Order: sequence, then structure tokens, then C-alpha cells
Amino acid sequence: MADPISTSQARVAHAVAANRSTLDKLGKKPDVAIKSEQPTEAKAQAKPQGADSVNLSNVKQRIDDQPGFDRAKVDAIKAAIQSGNYPVNPRRIAENFVSLEKIIQG
Repeated sequence: MADPISTSQARVAHAVAANRSTLDKLGKKPDVAIKSEQPTEAKAQAKPQGADSVNLSNVKQRIDDQPGFDRAKVDAIKAAIQSGNYPVNPRRIAENFVSLEKIIQG
């Protein structure tokens, strides 16, 4: 018993051979559709290497130039803490810890 893939490949090969013999009798050259008998691996190797490329150097440079945080905001918070003017709400902090624990535990 033959598998369907082998059977279909044999039918395609037979059809291509029949088309070639008909073209030979007519004295015509085979067209592109008949030349597709080559395996797909050969077609993939014929493709030039490195044809597709992406250049992200400008994006990387812009990201590297920007700081990872807002320096002005950090300095303002530092100054407020040092002067004692930074409001701290212990209840809000505790509630946020509880909600975070619930998220972690699922």
C-alpha cells in the first residue's frame, strides 16, 4: 500500500514527463510551470543569502540616549523627603501590598 504523498508525487512526475514529451514532439521549449520539477530545497538555496535585512541602529541609539527614568521627578521626590514634605500614607501602602500579594498568589 502506498501513502497518498508518494502517490501524488508519482502522478505529478508522470504528468510532467507527458508534457515534456508532447512539447518535444511539437519542438517547443518547456515553460516555467513545467520547470517546477526541481525540489524546493534547490529553489531555497538559489535565493541570495542576506537579501532581507532590518536596520535598527537609529532606534537603539535613541533608546540609549534617553534615561531609564525621569531624573527631574526623582530629584523632586528626594528634595521633598529631605525637607519632610513628602506625604506618606501607610494605609495606602499596606493596601497596595495586599493587592500585590493577591495577584501573585493567583
